[in-house]
Amino acid sequence: MVGKSVQFVSLILLVVILGFSCGNKEKQKRAIDEQIEQFGYPQIRFDTTYYDFGRLVQGESASYTFKFRNTGKADLLILDAYSTCGCTVPDYSKKPIAPGEEGKLEVVFNSTGRSGMQYKTVTLKLNTEIEKKTLTIKANVIVENV
Repeated sequence: MVGKSVQFVSLILLVVILGFSCGNKEKQKRAIDEQIEQFGYPQIRFDTTYYDFGRLVQGESASYTFKFRNTGKADLLILDAYSTCGCTVPDYSKKPIAPGEEGKLEVVFNSTGRSGMQYKTVTLKLNTEIEKKTLTIKANVIVENV
């Protein structure tokens, strides 16, 4: 009987935690919608959306920092940044970027287990009118015989 009551309490705690989690996302969405209604959409402008690492020796890692500016009139948020490949990892600030401010997004490419021409993308989820933006990196991974 004690085991069932522990399971029941655990289930209740899980439901409460999920409820707060969903509530926070809904609260964030409402805040974004209110900001857009008052100021309009933020706008993101990158210096470039493509970078070529050139030749990399298999096993090397390389990074590039994409720079951008918020050219809109509302705070810019990067809600998520992801790649479909574990070899390409984005790193970015979760803080809002005010109008006129600059931001950075670093992309690290690990060439371990890769060879030949590699094209990888990072997709950004944004609070801009166009909700997604794609960045592309390229590398020619060569295998050196030791």
